[in-house]
Amino acid sequence: MTPAATIPMHTPDEAIEELEYAVKELGLKVIVMSSMVPRPIPAYQRGSSEVGALATWRDVFGIDSPYDYDPVWAKCVELGVMPTFHAGTRGAAFRTSPTNFVYNHIGHFAVAGEAVAKGLFLGGVTRRFPALKFAFLEGGVGWACGLYSDLIGHWKKRNRSALEEVNPANLDHKLMRELFERFGSKHLAERLEGSAIFATSGANATGNVKDLDDFSACNIEHAEDIRELFTQNFYFGCEADDPINAWAFNSRTNPYGARIRTLLGSDIGHFDVVNMNEVLEEAYELVEDGLITAEDFGELVFSNPVHFWADGNRDFFKDTVLESEAAEALANSSSS
Repeated sequence: MTPAATIPMHTPDEAIEELEYAVKELGLKVIVMSSMVPRPIPAYQRGSSEVGALATWRDVFGIDSPYDYDPVWAKCVELGVMPTFHAGTRGAAFRTSPTNFVYNHIGHFAVAGEAVAKGLFLGGVTRRFPALKFAFLEGGVGWACGLYSDLIGHWKKRNRSALEEVNPANLDHKLMRELFERFGSKHLAERLEGSAIFATSGANATGNVKDLDDFSACNIEHAEDIRELFTQNFYFGCEADDPINAWAFNSRTNPYGARIRTLLGSDIGHFDVVNMNEVLEEAYELVEDGLITAEDFGELVFSNPVHFWADGNRDFFKDTVLESEAAEALANSSSS
């Protein structure tokens, strides 16, 4: 076993300082970063102190952050450590039941993971740091398969060229008025004049958004590019008894034949692990049930973890019982 350093992420400088200390002074090689950092909303901070303390928004680092976290990602590459995230959303949004734990618990890790993964991807982090891997723990992989497909679907309809299909400048004002008069009323048609619907140019037509391409930071030319930017950099922690784990390996379902990278999480110490000596047995049931192959299982419990932690630090498994096996796996991937 190896301990994990917890890295605060409230500012890039704080994170870099702790990374340096954890790796260079303490000799740690695994990191868990705080995610969804709460930021104060200034307008509420100026009001009631009681309300101000609760009025926050969640910073997911990749987009809309008041800070540039690229120096943090560059430091991770330099030190050979891969960021992992483990955050929950119980007590927030639609998970605030005061009486039902299960209602609050289901999906709350997945929501937190999706928020950060989307921010990192759309912020172009995986494009700028192709060697850096990120892991989202304890949320399973089902949400990741959905996110991967959704990113592709959205890019096809909302890349910069595709947006011309809904360009307000293409609106036929004369025809629209005629249709409003015919199927609505003259009064309704008259209200069109001066309305936002007819704002076909300038900031008002685009909500004051300067860059209309939500994917601009990713430099995507073809939808297939998303497969590389997503599957090569993102890994997802899966519990043993989750049948949805099989979805990650289903290249017939995942667009462009993708296989989403998984990491087995034992979850030992949690209520859902009744017998800690049965974790691997439960994970292997996916093979016995014909949902994944033995080779898929090997990726889940061995090769994916090896590559996640050792691609950036070839000595990660040195002096462990897995040293020779890990070295062989890394060598085989390099030769291929």
